[in-house]
Amino acid sequence: MEARPMDTVRIGLEDPRCPPSIGARLGHDAPASLDALGNLDLLRRRKLAVLCSVKCPGGIILQSYDLMQRLRQSDLAVVGGFQSPMEREWLAVLLRGPEPVLLCPARGIGGMRLPAGYRRPLREGRLLILSCFPDGPDRPTVEIALARNRFVAALADYVLVAHASPGGKTEQLCRELLERGVPLYTLEDPANENLLRMGARPVRLGQGVPLPWGCQSAENVRGCPEGGKPLLVLDQIGFDG
Repeated sequence: MEARPMDTVRIGLEDPRCPPSIGARLGHDAPASLDALGNLDLLRRRKLAVLCSVKCPGGIILQSYDLMQRLRQSDLAVVGGFQSPMEREWLAVLLRGPEPVLLCPARGIGGMRLPAGYRRPLREGRLLILSCFPDGPDRPTVEIALARNRFVAALADYVLVAHASPGGKTEQLCRELLERGVPLYTLEDPANENLLRMGARPVRLGQGVPLPWGCQSAENVRGCPEGGKPLLVLDQIGFDG
């Protein structure tokens, strides 16, 4: 893949590469502009947002590692803030593979010091660092992180919340997304009963169920159903629609 420039650029929501879902889902809360570092073409990809509460049960941890390993072979770009401990582990897994990643920190990125693990993915054009806080802050707060997660969800075509602690900010966000009709998924596990009761769609691992989005490889595309959108298959991972 061709190397990309390493300069931060500022783009407006009217930029044709910006998904219209940002303005549509955030409305008056949408940022006027974004700061970006990396391959802006990744904004055109189909995107899956991944989120998780700070506290995560052991069973969810194991399932989510499995899921991230398999997403490395998909054709989706994975979007996240990658701030909670579990999310940081996911980012480390994803950056070691070929999967495109959009990283959205809860801070401005002007003058940001790049961790060594970001540099090769940036050069190879498979990482985009995107901030909806072009003028700061330098450090995230709880409310800033929640606003960032709303942005992450607005940026993506689909949202996967591995776990949301009952009564927490991530659960609050899930409720908001479902009320707006955003496609929300969670891992099928007793620890996620709160999200499943709320209306999140269960993700089952190891079922080999055909998916309406995501695929393990280009060879897994199996034609187009009505509407012209290809029916894609992600082997070993099933999403109940």
